[in-house]
Amino acid sequence: MVHHSGSIQSFKQQKGMNISKSEITKETSLKPSRRSLPCLAQSYAYSKSLSQSTSLFQSTESESQAPTSITLISTDKAEQVNTEENKNDSVLRCSFADLSDFCLALGKDKDYTDESEHATYDRSRLINDFVIKDKSEFKTKLSKNDMNYIASSGPLFKDGKKRIDYILVYRKTNIQYDKRNTFEKNLRAEGLMLEKEPAIASHDIMFIKIHIPWDTLCKYAERLNIRMPFRKKCYYTDGRSKSMGRMQTYFRRIKNWMAQNPMVLDKSAFPDLEESDCYTGPFSRARIHHFIINNKDTFFSNATRSRIVYHMLERTKYENGISKVGIRKLINNGSYIAAFPPHEGAYKSSQPIKTHGPQNNRHLLYERWARWGMWYKHQPLDLIRLYFGEKIGLYFAWLGWYTGMLIPAAIVGLCVFFYGLFTMNKSQVSQEICKATEVFMCPLCDKNCSLQRLNDSCIYAKVTYLFDNGGTVFFAIFMAIWATVFLEFWKRRRSILTYTWDLIEWEEEEETLRPQFEAKYYKMEIVNPITGKPEPHQPSSDKVTRLLVSVSGIFFMISLVITAVFGVVVYRLVVMEQFASFKWNFIKQYWQFATSAAAVCINFIIIMLLNLAYEKIAYLLTNLEYPRTESEWENSFALKMFLFQFVNLNSSIFYIAFFLGRFVGHPGKYNKLFDRWRLEECHPSGCLIDLCLQMGVIMFLKQIWNNFMELGYPLIQNWWSRHKIKRGIHDASIPQWENDWNLQPMNLHGLMDEYLEMVLQFGFTTIFVAAFPLAPLLALLNNIIEIRLDAYKFVTQWRRPLPARATDIGIWLGILEGIGILAVITNAFVIAITSDYIPRFVYEYKYGPCANHVEPSENCLKGYVNNSLSFFDLSELGMGKSGYCRYRDYRGPPWSSKPYEFTLQYWHILAARLAFIIVFEHLVFGIKSFIAYLIPDVPKGLHDRIRREKYLVQEMMYEAELEHLQQQRRKSGQPVHHEWP
Repeated sequence: MVHHSGSIQSFKQQKGMNISKSEITKETSLKPSRRSLPCLAQSYAYSKSLSQSTSLFQSTESESQAPTSITLISTDKAEQVNTEENKNDSVLRCSFADLSDFCLALGKDKDYTDESEHATYDRSRLINDFVIKDKSEFKTKLSKNDMNYIASSGPLFKDGKKRIDYILVYRKTNIQYDKRNTFEKNLRAEGLMLEKEPAIASHDIMFIKIHIPWDTLCKYAERLNIRMPFRKKCYYTDGRSKSMGRMQTYFRRIKNWMAQNPMVLDKSAFPDLEESDCYTGPFSRARIHHFIINNKDTFFSNATRSRIVYHMLERTKYENGISKVGIRKLINNGSYIAAFPPHEGAYKSSQPIKTHGPQNNRHLLYERWARWGMWYKHQPLDLIRLYFGEKIGLYFAWLGWYTGMLIPAAIVGLCVFFYGLFTMNKSQVSQEICKATEVFMCPLCDKNCSLQRLNDSCIYAKVTYLFDNGGTVFFAIFMAIWATVFLEFWKRRRSILTYTWDLIEWEEEEETLRPQFEAKYYKMEIVNPITGKPEPHQPSSDKVTRLLVSVSGIFFMISLVITAVFGVVVYRLVVMEQFASFKWNFIKQYWQFATSAAAVCINFIIIMLLNLAYEKIAYLLTNLEYPRTESEWENSFALKMFLFQFVNLNSSIFYIAFFLGRFVGHPGKYNKLFDRWRLEECHPSGCLIDLCLQMGVIMFLKQIWNNFMELGYPLIQNWWSRHKIKRGIHDASIPQWENDWNLQPMNLHGLMDEYLEMVLQFGFTTIFVAAFPLAPLLALLNNIIEIRLDAYKFVTQWRRPLPARATDIGIWLGILEGIGILAVITNAFVIAITSDYIPRFVYEYKYGPCANHVEPSENCLKGYVNNSLSFFDLSELGMGKSGYCRYRDYRGPPWSSKPYEFTLQYWHILAARLAFIIVFEHLVFGIKSFIAYLIPDVPKGLHDRIRREKYLVQEMMYEAELEHLQQQRRKSGQPVHHEWP
């Protein structure tokens, strides 16, 4: 047993505990157990003051009655305790010098480090016992960047003391006052405090301000098993090798360099919350002496208080009956028109933040995150999580991670593009097309099209080479691997965040049933295996029938999308000949480009119109299924919206990539639609330029439209609301809750629209990236704007959403993995079928000048263009012309024994295409699977740390409880054990 002697009084002085002199003289030495001594040695000074926190509460506390009073003493007064009293106290002292000696005694390779990655928390939320005496002193402290002086309590009741935790809004003219009265009466009975106040701008609006007192807060925190901090963390690591020591030094140097990186946030500009540096445990009133409670007003964060209040609102009755429960039902029936937690204050201040500090966390988020000037900075994820909750924090963490991972993809895509740009004039194919002045192509339409020289396609050939060059296959493989690395490392990043945010052992509470589900199946009940209570049940036959109807509706909408694409195809066929005979020389000369551009714009308009219809239909189909809970409803709705919009956006792209120009026939025997319109052919330089144009225009226009709808539309609505308020009142101060009421509520479907937009963009970035290597760059530029746009929207334009908790991004992770698999398949088909990579490859090694030479002495693609064009006798058209024209295909010439039949080279190319698809898919899928196997979802170091902390938490709770029992024995005069068992 290791013995340490010393005085605990010095620790009590440091923490400002209210300890009487008689109690100090009764202290006896306590010897910690060897099991937990390493961590206790580091945090003992901190833990002693925590274990004495029972002096903050009434001594008569019990499990059924939470403490109702708290006594604080300033640190200055604590330091005035006579130093002679320290000698009377024989409790062990574990200074930091002793700690280092103790660590060395345990082993040379064991060390204690505090390297919390997210230690950007506000200390004032845990320790907030200071009083600002004068403004000059406050300014002096702020000049030193002491961010612990932020007053973030938020709006208050009329007495200026009680914090407003939630706001309910209703209209006075609404006749549902009986339900409201019953509901509010039950809320008061549950322990909430309510205060009514009419709106200033509208005489019909009434606000109900809700405050949750300390007793009620503790009671529900215990019921919900909310984890709260109770002891300072100490990170304990077993023996490390010398190589790990060198690696740690190397990473420390990198970390010091990163501190000078302009993208890294200035830590001094953010509050230093200690919450992430503390072990946490489920809150218990019976063990309240275990927890760090230096100020009961800041012990529970604003987000936690709002969650507890919402939990009570969701479970309070407003009428007699099993299903007559919850604020959401009252909002649905019109009793209330809104319910939301208030913002902590204004997001702007007349005083500069550098000299006067932030007014509240909302102001800090705006200045350091939501402003456009901060576009290049990292995101303050911990502060986002603190203010908006873990669910929104995870969204911004995922969005930031996705944006950061787009940087290498964009760089490689740019390299492929510039490789094509710099080698464009050296391309053998482009040179042959540009020099083919005597080669005439067959007419691309029947009436108004004439013979065209092949060199007229010189520009198209060069532009096509930018996207279809030697780096295309490499980039497709790279992006397939990139998608896997992105998702696997996101899983690791998520595990680190869930650990840092204390979500490892958090389990989502049992969800309440949706009101629609209860109303539909209230006659059929079954006992819930979790709660043990009877609840409505949906029979399996009814569920299957409704799912079949819903799936039929999904297929009907997909067929509607295909019909719309077919309409665009018909449009292209009809206007093709019209543009070929147009009066404008530019359109007449580039009629194919004009046809494609007009079709893309029309297709985009159809896409946006159908999206509006899809949302309503997906809503109806999801409600038709009668999902049991809100999470089931959200997952079902999100999956339908993704399927609808994915097919809507990509159907025309799939048509151009895999069907355009594939079934046209040949001159003299063209296939026609309805025996009237000749099917569209690819340009002489290939179909890839049409695919690039389609992807670029849709991706660019859709991003602009989404950004306008996300920010422009709420800005206009909020401006109009402020304009109406200014007309109705004069020289009146609008309270914070009324300003929040005039903001736009968060989307009805929460973060579904935000995730859907980014997931669809991820599909654009990966699925057809072989045809458009600039897609990652466009996505990166859009996401840099998207992060600040979403931040600005959440902070300034929306009401504060409920700070919900979550451990992952939900169904979207599975959708992203599915897109990653689909991307491998589509890119294999794009390279094999849409591009000319395989025909060039076959010609180079089978039919070109290098086919029979081991060491080629000339360009292996010489003569490729002539080899890829077939001959047709113009006299067979009956147009009075003679000679031969050329067309893209591998068919026999008119003078062969089998004219216009597929040649052997065609079948060689077809076999090579199929072989490439199989080899490419298996190779890439093998690499993806191997990478996924190599990268564990949870880092090994984090896994060991989690297990270690679970062990330490149990030991600390055990020893803190023993210490508390000894103190109780001393107070009652009973004998005390002087050593730990």
